[in-house]
Amino acid sequence: MLLLGPWVAFSLIRFLQKTMKIEELNGEIVRDIRAKEGNAIGAFWHGRLLMMPVVYRGKGLKVLISRHRDGELIGRAVQILGFEAVRGSTARGGTAGIKGLARALEEGYDVAIAPDGPRGPRYQVQTGVIQLAKISGRPIVPLTFSASPSKVLHTWDRFLIPFPFSRGVFIWGEPVWVDPKWDEGEAKEKALLLERRLREITELADRYVEGGEITSPRQK
Repeated sequence: MLLLGPWVAFSLIRFLQKTMKIEELNGEIVRDIRAKEGNAIGAFWHGRLLMMPVVYRGKGLKVLISRHRDGELIGRAVQILGFEAVRGSTARGGTAGIKGLARALEEGYDVAIAPDGPRGPRYQVQTGVIQLAKISGRPIVPLTFSASPSKVLHTWDRFLIPFPFSRGVFIWGEPVWVDPKWDEGEAKEKALLLERRLREITELADRYVEGGEITSPRQK
């Protein structure tokens, strides 16, 4: 499985990319940050990660991958797609992972993290990503993906797999900045803020691919 699985994932993502109609909304948010700050921390729900290599294609990116067996498979797939993996999580083994991502940011990479991974609870932000923003001084940019029609697996993260020829959308959210002089109370507040913004854009993305009317994707 570890030998074939990554190539299966790679082939699936490439096939879906070629057959789907995919849009990107609010891309100016991350472009403005890259122009002013150089790089950023991308944060997306674990269940929406399958197509994330598409939106990051051509960018220098390092991704936090769990130490679990399924993380090994994802890590190898990430490398085939041209990105680099940093092993750790926002929970167990998280300290090493956060340090690795902080070094990557210093080296000029964008980094990506699923703040409800590797085992949940679903749609709840763990504080590792907040610690990373504090250490690095870089903003956290919420990002989500949705598609219709799609298959939602009966897993803890409700993992979403688009159907070929479906409609897909990436949506970026407003960034979250963390004061380097934060205290524990502020860390929890920032985690809840990021959680709220991720939930909002994910709900928006789900409505959008179903044909919902959206006046302004940035409108709250």
